[in-house]
Amino acid sequence: MKVVIVHNANQNHAGDDVVVAQETKLLEGAGHTVVAYRRSNFDVDNYTGLKKISLAKNTVWSSDSKRDFADLLKREKPDVVHVHNTFVMISPSIYSACSEAGIPVVQTLHNFRLLCPDGIFFRDGHVCEECHQGSLLHSIQHACYQGSRAATAVVASMLEFHRLRGTWKREISQFISLTEFARQKFVAAGLPADRITVKPNFVDPDPGVQSAKQNHALLLGRLAPPERVRTTLRAWKQLSVDVPLMIIGGGPNQTELEAEAAREGVKDVSFRGQQSREKALQALGSAHFLLVPSEWYEAFPITLAESFACGTPVICSRLGAMQEIVADGVTGLHFTPGDGVDLARKVEWACAHPEEMAAMGRNARREFETKYTAEKNYPQLVDVYRRALHR
Repeated sequence: MKVVIVHNANQNHAGDDVVVAQETKLLEGAGHTVVAYRRSNFDVDNYTGLKKISLAKNTVWSSDSKRDFADLLKREKPDVVHVHNTFVMISPSIYSACSEAGIPVVQTLHNFRLLCPDGIFFRDGHVCEECHQGSLLHSIQHACYQGSRAATAVVASMLEFHRLRGTWKREISQFISLTEFARQKFVAAGLPADRITVKPNFVDPDPGVQSAKQNHALLLGRLAPPERVRTTLRAWKQLSVDVPLMIIGGGPNQTELEAEAAREGVKDVSFRGQQSREKALQALGSAHFLLVPSEWYEAFPITLAESFACGTPVICSRLGAMQEIVADGVTGLHFTPGDGVDLARKVEWACAHPEEMAAMGRNARREFETKYTAEKNYPQLVDVYRRALHR
């Protein structure tokens, strides 16, 4: 099978960038031919002055991208096109090129961008579904994308144009949702339920389980938005036990959060900054538990699957996909989102019950072996392609 994989890379390396690399490797390893069609959001920096107007137009519909992609389809003659991300530099015009060429399209829904201009259903420190339940004008009013009404208007215009045009429903053969929670959100928004398959992310290569756990907790990931770190700092300030917390990840809020921790006198917290994936996995494998204190709907944090692969239990927010992936009392613990007091209680329980936490770690490893390996993921991916071809 020949597959064209379409991806617009993010400026800040994100989960979908990891998934694209892993699925490409998975397909090529199984003997399929993969053709990459890539753009990068770093190219946005080249658009200044009047060129920004053309960028805004191309975000909604890029004739150049459509023509370029149509030429690629004619030249390569793929069996299927798998789109991961078209935002910002590619544009949804490529779906039209696929439709005109009679080539089926699979779209992975890595976030909620089709429903929310900012992609995460989060505004002003709380979950927000105003655009999902009502008009996209709400997002412009609140400047949800990059804190700019103008930039948000561009994204909202792109979404509204393609909703009215019927692009998602008419020109995408199959959708991949990462969790059942996300699938239900998209079905409620009007995407055809029979075309949305739940296929989770996976971890490859398998990092394996380290021989000994240490007593540190780990928070892993980009430190923006900063709300989840602030909740964690509030919890650590009131802990009745000493638990070293290692925070691995960078972002624009790191210096601010470090200063906040020092000012509030929060002990046992160390900010390690951005680390290589190898070092991050090493820290994850030796951690007593992983913290995922997000206060917005995560699509599928790849760190959860990585934690399970390492046999490390997870303490996460009781919210969205996280509570679907992490079974409370089985592979980890849930706490109330944004509640530092409840998080502190769960951390203290984890420290007081090492045997129970070790059992959760073993359960997490079994869950990884059942659901999140490359071997389990491959037939699911190929089955989605076959469904697209059948349509």
